[in-house]
Amino acid sequence: MNKPESTGDLGAVLGHQLFRALGDPTRVRLVDLLAERCRACSVSELAECLDVDLSVVSRHLALLRAAGVLRATKTGRSVLYEIQFDPLAETLRGIADALERARDDFTTSASCAPSANDQKEGTS
Repeated sequence: MNKPESTGDLGAVLGHQLFRALGDPTRVRLVDLLAERCRACSVSELAECLDVDLSVVSRHLALLRAAGVLRATKTGRSVLYEIQFDPLAETLRGIADALERARDDFTTSASCAPSANDQKEGTS
């Protein structure tokens, strides 16, 4: 994943797919379960830990995989899911770096300073 060069690239790292994937409590729980187990798990293993139907768990895992959070490996008739730690950490680090650059630009840029009208509105 490429790191943005300027704050104009903040939108590039704030991809909706990752936030959509991690924005659901069941999907966050699935990631948590995989991290707790420290190994790849099948859909049925994960479904046993949740109060959700197997097909729903499968759809959640597919969405997490499409967002780059998980990797799926087919072994025989089973598909095992595991967290993609390095790519996920790199993506989150890229978001943090872009936010820090945006904050620094905001504090040093005249274009981000409040205008006279903004100051008047704040005091009335």
